[in-house]
Amino acid sequence: MISQRDIQRARDVDLLSFLRVNDPGQLVHFSKDTYCTREHDSLKINNGKWYWFSREIGGNNALDYLIKVQGYSFEDAVSTILGENVYEKIPKGPIITVVEKELHLPERNRSNDIVIRYLLGRGIDPEIIRDCINKGILYESCRYHSAVFVGQDERGDPRYAAIRSTSGGYKGEAAGSNKEYAFKLGDFSTAETLHVFEAPIDLLSYLTLVKMRGGNWKRDAYLSLGGISGSKTGTGVCKQLDRALRLGGKLEAVWLHLDNDEPGRNAAQRMAAQLKGKYKVIDGTPQLGKDINECLQMIIEKRKRGERNAR
Repeated sequence: MISQRDIQRARDVDLLSFLRVNDPGQLVHFSKDTYCTREHDSLKINNGKWYWFSREIGGNNALDYLIKVQGYSFEDAVSTILGENVYEKIPKGPIITVVEKELHLPERNRSNDIVIRYLLGRGIDPEIIRDCINKGILYESCRYHSAVFVGQDERGDPRYAAIRSTSGGYKGEAAGSNKEYAFKLGDFSTAETLHVFEAPIDLLSYLTLVKMRGGNWKRDAYLSLGGISGSKTGTGVCKQLDRALRLGGKLEAVWLHLDNDEPGRNAAQRMAAQLKGKYKVIDGTPQLGKDINECLQMIIEKRKRGERNAR
């Protein structure tokens, strides 16, 4: 019988250390502190944790990996880790094998019912949801029924995907995602105004607000940054925004609808300063709630209360 002490020792071993000792030929350097395995190149290892994007499963240590990925029993997994004397054998120096990034999209589910229900629950208009599904830029993943928001290049090929759990918790990107091709909507070749958001759901929430107010939600161009910590380019703005501006040959104005918190406001100020003199920059920080989706839900609830009081 395995003791609790041995179980804890096994749980303390991270996957990167275990593979460097047990099977170093499996490790491939992906970028910075991130590695993948030669057997599963969509399985990424970073900061002591790992996530297999194509299967949407992950873990915190080597024990999770042996059980969930390699199919070991719990007892065999513990015995394998302890039998390797991992701590004593960890090699020094980096693993230098490099692979080219390739997008690994989660497998599509047969229907999008759960994602549609989830987005309707967040207040998103059904016509806007259907439009995204019909364009192939939104779908439901097979294993965990997450919402997958796809960014495409000019040929319509997927180059990026943001993944949002429909049951709460996980938010991330598909392995191999290129932020330069972040989730967007609209005709960038004709639009005069670009609206910028931190997340796809905020983008769809804003379109819902435009439609609720009787506006034309298909007129402008819309971009989700997929977060505000992206790398910088020669223009000083994040590369996804830089590319969107290059696509928009007729753009005159940029609305910044970033989150109403300290990081969001700081990022908006930074972008506004960098775009000053090139575009008309408008502060679109939500006046209600932390982000555009919270703002949308608060407005919907206010309307419902008004309707109930009017009865």
